[in-house]
Amino acid sequence: MNYKRIIKSRSLRLKILRFFSFVPDETMLRFQYLIKTGRPLNLKNPQRFTEKLQWYKLHYKNPLMIPCVDKADVREYVESKGLGDILIPCYGVYDSADDIDWGSLPDQFVMKDTLGGGGTSVVIVKDKSSEDIEELKRKADLWTAKDSRAKGSGREWPYYSGKKHRIIIEKYIASPDGAGGLQDYKFFCFGGKTAFLYVMGDRQVGESVKVSLFDRDFNKLPVHRVGDLDYAEAQMPQNYRALLETAEKLSSGFPHVRVDLYDVGGKIYFGEMTFYNASGYMQFDPDEFDIEIGKVFELTTFVGGK
Repeated sequence: MNYKRIIKSRSLRLKILRFFSFVPDETMLRFQYLIKTGRPLNLKNPQRFTEKLQWYKLHYKNPLMIPCVDKADVREYVESKGLGDILIPCYGVYDSADDIDWGSLPDQFVMKDTLGGGGTSVVIVKDKSSEDIEELKRKADLWTAKDSRAKGSGREWPYYSGKKHRIIIEKYIASPDGAGGLQDYKFFCFGGKTAFLYVMGDRQVGESVKVSLFDRDFNKLPVHRVGDLDYAEAQMPQNYRALLETAEKLSSGFPHVRVDLYDVGGKIYFGEMTFYNASGYMQFDPDEFDIEIGKVFELTTFVGGK
């Protein structure tokens, strides 16, 4: 069942799911997994990557994950790894839109919810003079008004730990000329080593993106993410090994994390860290890829979240 076709409004879907926040996490995950994948969720002996991500949500509770999912606090983590030079310049972090000195901001910038995701809590400003500042304030106030304890539909506990939603404003990184625009490299790391990566381009924020999958050596995989177009324009950057090493350095110490990086003319920029890609509800074609990656994701080594 694709309930997005039945309830087309994303905000309405989220309101309905929040209404069921009293439902125990495991029960909700079983329900969501069945609805989204069409399969029952095996938590006793998970084999698939998507199943193991659900187990990960329930059982791995490393407190370091809380700052790592926050787009402002993760900057300190990146610096602690000796990688402060890959951070996108930040103009400020704010508790309220009223705290922002809009006049001092450059003509171009990117505004984000520090705990947002899915491309729905990002505003890209390419020409401040043409923007409705009051509308920008309204959007930002919606982010900061979110309940910091409200359980999301995916029950991703680091996002409702009590940490407040804030506003972060960063430098706008212009897309290079040519097909595909700014390429986004998403490294899926397990125990500090990349198993595969997404390369994304032709992104329309919050709407669509093209995706291709590659192995650790940047060989294109005969695998597609269901629902997305293939990113045929994906190219291996000249500094790919540096990107790979950076992702693996940031992922070290976690059983699994996705590390997002950008490359602009040989300069590496940090995007974000994600522990539950697509909340563990993505589907692949062929389906066997879900099982193949599940074999890489070792659970027995970190029972208890250590």
